[in-house]
Amino acid sequence: MSVTTDRSRAVNTAAADLPPVSAGTRRAGRRSGRRVVAGLLLVLATVVTFWQVDLRRHADEQFLAVARDVPAGQVITDADVRVVRVANPSGLDLVPAERRGGIVGRSAAVPLAAGSLLVSAQVGPAAWPAAGQAVIAVPVKPGRAPTSLTAGSRVVVLVAPPNGGGQQAPQQNNGVRRAVATVVSVAAGADQVGTQLVTVLLAADAAEAVAAAPGDVSLVQLGPSQ
Repeated sequence: MSVTTDRSRAVNTAAADLPPVSAGTRRAGRRSGRRVVAGLLLVLATVVTFWQVDLRRHADEQFLAVARDVPAGQVITDADVRVVRVANPSGLDLVPAERRGGIVGRSAAVPLAAGSLLVSAQVGPAAWPAAGQAVIAVPVKPGRAPTSLTAGSRVVVLVAPPNGGGQQAPQQNNGVRRAVATVVSVAAGADQVGTQLVTVLLAADAAEAVAAAPGDVSLVQLGPSQ
């Protein structure tokens, strides 16, 4: 019994030595947590305000956009560009509207697509197609290309020999010319109703082989990851 009593007294003595948690200490802890939350909300409000002000400031800026398709190397006319208001918070090298007079009369370095914003690097000496690449136009008969082809589509160009030997699998190397290309433009052909004239960008050596191959052209559209 004496051992148990001594232990109880020791425990009670240790508990008595601990400083009591006062109400003021609890209130101080709550105030500290509130200050942290208030500080985070203030930082967030500052960031949102800065973003809104910056967006309004850039939204008032005017830049040049392409009004209609312009082939690479063609001189840009006043009707080829138009003025748009657009936010440019990412700092792209867009052409300001006040530089319109310096753009008109110069050549397009690359093909300009209608509706796109004009970038300074797209104006100047023709730099397209790049070294090692070439552009060719291939006539495609009805039913030999998807109707969904647009500029930018990736395709496989297949040219089958006129004797019909190309109807077998292309992997058998039976005379079928095959090349991967990117569609530049699609226009209606003049020779036959439903025929398309598809301009494609591909490797220079493949372009020569496709252009020299006799036979009908078929286009197979590829997915974005192929």
